[in-house]
Amino acid sequence: MPLQLTHYHPPKAENWQGRKDTLPLERYFQHVQLLDLQHNDLSQPTDQANTILLGFCSDTGVKRNEGKTGAANGPHVLRQQLGKLACHHQRHYIDIGNIHCEDGDLETAQAELGKLVDYCHQRGYKTFLMGGGHEIAWGHFQGLEPSYADLAIINFDAHFDLRPTGPNHASTSGTPFWQIAQCCANQDITFNYACLGIQPLSNTNALFNLAEHFHVTFLTAEQIYTIPLEQQLKTLDHFMQNISYIYLTICLDVFNQAIAPGVSAPQALGLYPWHVIPLLKYLLQTGKVVSIDFAELAPDLDQNHATSRLAASIAAMVLENFF
Repeated sequence: MPLQLTHYHPPKAENWQGRKDTLPLERYFQHVQLLDLQHNDLSQPTDQANTILLGFCSDTGVKRNEGKTGAANGPHVLRQQLGKLACHHQRHYIDIGNIHCEDGDLETAQAELGKLVDYCHQRGYKTFLMGGGHEIAWGHFQGLEPSYADLAIINFDAHFDLRPTGPNHASTSGTPFWQIAQCCANQDITFNYACLGIQPLSNTNALFNLAEHFHVTFLTAEQIYTIPLEQQLKTLDHFMQNISYIYLTICLDVFNQAIAPGVSAPQALGLYPWHVIPLLKYLLQTGKVVSIDFAELAPDLDQNHATSRLAASIAAMVLENFF
C-alpha cells in the first residue's frame, strides 16, 4: 500500500450491482472499477477514467455535535443507489474504498482521509467523496490544500458549520469550516468560503457574526426561493472572480425534510432539487471544481430510501458534468 493507513477498508463489489440491460455500460455500476490500495498502486488517469470515488464512514462528529447518528452507513447506501441509475456517458470511475472512523478516533480518520485525497490529486485525479457526517470536510480539505493554492469552498448547507472547537480541539460535524479558517490563518492564505441555503432558524447570531468576521459569502434558503436565478449567479460570479479551484460540498440537510428526511437535522423550510441543480450545473461548467463530497446521508433515519435516492440522482448529475 502506498500510504500507511490504519483506517482504510477496500471497496466491496456488492455495493455496485444492478440490472444488466441488453446493451453493455447502461448503468453506473457497470462504469465503476474497484481498486484495493492494499495490493495495488493507483495508475495515471486517462480521459475515460479521471475521477476517484472514496467513502468516509463516520458519524462520530455528528455524535459529538449532539446530533442524530446514522451517517456512517451513508457511503455504502449511496453507492448502492447510484449504481442502479442509468448512465448516459462512457466515462469510468475508480472506487478505492473507504476510510472508517474506528473507536471514535475521528482526528486520525480525518488525517488519513486527507492523505488519501492528496495521494489521488498528486497523481492527477479529481475526487468524489461520500460521507459520513460533515466532519468529512475537514479531512477532505487537508487533502486538497497541498495541491491548490487558491482553493475556494462552496457549501450547499442549511448550516454554516463554523462553530469553534472546544477546549480539547475536538472536531465535530459543526466545526469543519472553522477549522479550515484557522488552518488558512496559520498559513497566511485567504479563507474563501461561500454557503448556499442557510437557514436563519438553524444558525445562532454568534454563527452569523462569525460568518461576517470571516467574510463568508452566503445566500439563505429564502433568498434562493425568492430572488431570480440570474441574481444568484451574479453572487457566485463575484465570489469566484479571482478563484482558480473549487471544492464543492453538498450537505443533504439543505433540502426540505419532505424529500430528505434521512439526515441528522431535517429542515422544514429546506430547498427542493430544482433550486439546487441549476446552481450546481453552473458551478460545474466553470471547470474550476476539482473535488466534491456529499455529507449527512443517514440511511438509518431515512424513509423509503427517499434521501438516498435523492442523493444518488444528484450525484449522477454531478458526475455526468464533472470531467
